[in-house]
Amino acid sequence: MKKAILISITIASIILLFGYYNLMHRDNTNFEGDSTFIYINSSDSIVSILDTINKKIKSPKTFLKAAKRMDYIENIKSGRFNIIKGAGNKEIINSLKFNNTPLTVTFNNQERIHDLAGRVSKQILADSVSLLNAFLEKSFLEDNGFNETNSMSIYIPNSYEFFWNVEPNKFRNRMLEEYNDFWNEDRTKKAKSIDLSKKEVIVLASIVQKESIKLDERPIIAGVYLNRLRKKMRLQADPTVIYSIKSYYNNFDTIIRRVLYRDLKLESPYNTYKIKGLPPGPISMPDISSIDAVLNSRSHDYIFFVADPYNPGYHLFASTLRQHNKNRRVYTRWLNSKKIYR
Repeated sequence: MKKAILISITIASIILLFGYYNLMHRDNTNFEGDSTFIYINSSDSIVSILDTINKKIKSPKTFLKAAKRMDYIENIKSGRFNIIKGAGNKEIINSLKFNNTPLTVTFNNQERIHDLAGRVSKQILADSVSLLNAFLEKSFLEDNGFNETNSMSIYIPNSYEFFWNVEPNKFRNRMLEEYNDFWNEDRTKKAKSIDLSKKEVIVLASIVQKESIKLDERPIIAGVYLNRLRKKMRLQADPTVIYSIKSYYNNFDTIIRRVLYRDLKLESPYNTYKIKGLPPGPISMPDISSIDAVLNSRSHDYIFFVADPYNPGYHLFASTLRQHNKNRRVYTRWLNSKKIYR
């Protein structure tokens, strides 16, 4: 009798253990590859999570049962969660509870702070409006010595690690920390040596970057503009005119390949044919190579340059107006020969 009871208990235990194993540990994944990511918003319920995860698991029914058993339904967290191929429900749910996985956010070549907000919003949970509001929060800018016009200077283009569900304000604050770290003692000393503030370096770097895609030429171009600033000459930088036109017509999608004489008369705080010194803010997001090109500019006596039509991407430099006019005529003839009138 006792033996029969013992056998019955053993069988029942095996059945319970087998059932527990099937519920909690048996492979419940259904996707290709070694792993997959599940994205959960703060407003998601277990129903919406099941809808998201449905195609990536074999049995939504056992997942829901395990979720109830592990108190997950009352403790849903937002984030980006990595699920490993072959995981059972217990491992999946533990990942959803504790394994919010960071991702790499990358941005560069943004023309306006609005563009930056849009670019970042495609990589994290926050939408572009929330990000833009955080970027342009007046108290934040004023407390840190910025304004709306130069606010994009804070964002040094690079790759950064964030959680997918990072809040807009925390993203912005982290970028300010990165900005302060970027301006180390060496860069700060170099900025002072050329008599520019950090913000002014970034403004000038944005012009240099728009002038040339050639990394080896950017320090030379930076040297031209620094020479002009020292001589109290207007910068007369065509990229600032192009930015002025785009800003005036509020159309940043337009493509302008040729600046016309009438464009030089446009009244704008960014038009360096009209204003003295630097514009009030960057005309684009300069990358690190452009910033360092300004800080490590080439020493020379050039004060003019124009695109070299026979060496694409590069420019012809001049120390005198006579030589510059000669170079400019070469470029103008080339533009006309290619029928580039705008």
